[in-house]
Amino acid sequence: MAMGIARKGKKRRGRAPMAEINVTPLVDVMLVLLIIFMVTAPLMSAGVPVDLPDSNANALAQEPSQINLSIANDGRIYIDQNEVDPAALGDALAAIPKGADGKPPLVILRADRSLDYGRVMGVMGELNHAGFNSISLVTNGSVSAP
Repeated sequence: MAMGIARKGKKRRGRAPMAEINVTPLVDVMLVLLIIFMVTAPLMSAGVPVDLPDSNANALAQEPSQINLSIANDGRIYIDQNEVDPAALGDALAAIPKGADGKPPLVILRADRSLDYGRVMGVMGELNHAGFNSISLVTNGSVSAP
């Protein structure tokens, strides 16, 4: 307030400096970034396109040490986003390091709905043989029971 008042006897030239910060552009940019991150964050966890089956189960919390294992509709197997030969799946699973407490990490299994049940059970058998006993099966959203 006192900056805009001119003293007696002196003529003030120009305008007084503005002491306000315009935060509207900052808020606009932050809201756009928030929307971008909200849309892209769920897409970053799954890299292999799989047509998941529907389920009525509740969602589980994600753990920091987990492995994403995906089985595509043509039978190809992916660990995180790297394709693994089905014959070498046991060796690839044995190469995964254990956690700090000596327990293997949680396995998130995503299998295409068009796959044969025996194919999925074969992969789960390999996981069990490699010592991965904590397996979460991923499905699409919630639906009512048939």
